[in-house]
Amino acid sequence: MTLTPTPGQTVGPFFHYALPYDGDRDLVPPSTPGAIALHGTVYDGAGAPIPDALIEIWQAAPDGTVLQQPGSLRRDGWTFTGFGRASTRRDGTYAFSTLVPGPTEDGAAAFFAVTVFARGLTNRLFTRAYVPGDEAALAADRLLASVEEDRRSTLLAVADAYGLRFDIRLQGEDETVFLRFPGH
Repeated sequence: MTLTPTPGQTVGPFFHYALPYDGDRDLVPPSTPGAIALHGTVYDGAGAPIPDALIEIWQAAPDGTVLQQPGSLRRDGWTFTGFGRASTRRDGTYAFSTLVPGPTEDGAAAFFAVTVFARGLTNRLFTRAYVPGDEAALAADRLLASVEEDRRSTLLAVADAYGLRFDIRLQGEDETVFLRFPGH
């Protein structure tokens, strides 16, 4: 029998003090050709915005390449590493300056891998923000197809005037679908 250790405390709310770094939310400078904002609001179970959450994203480059190079914690202003970190503002909003990821293989749906850290959680949460537009790739995506049809929309970013909006709801009505990985 394997016992699972229990946490000594929940994660957060220390994110605004310990984890932000210069340029953390700018995967590319906002003036970069093709730059968009991936943005949204993080909500708690009562529907209130969470002012002290931290969101991390990992993504492929626009050509679908999965980048594996250092440089995310000390941005040089031109190297795209595919990783970003943004803390929420007092109104619960977050934003990244990035590029639209490409599919990592032919016929695959493009997505952002998203991690959420917030007060009251015993561990971080994992989800995906799928890029809208390629209906055939979205319909063929194995992970998305494994989610109940009425919950799939919680994994889809929505195009708007700034780029892509992806709201995250930790509990309650329209709760975001979160993923569980083996060993986690």
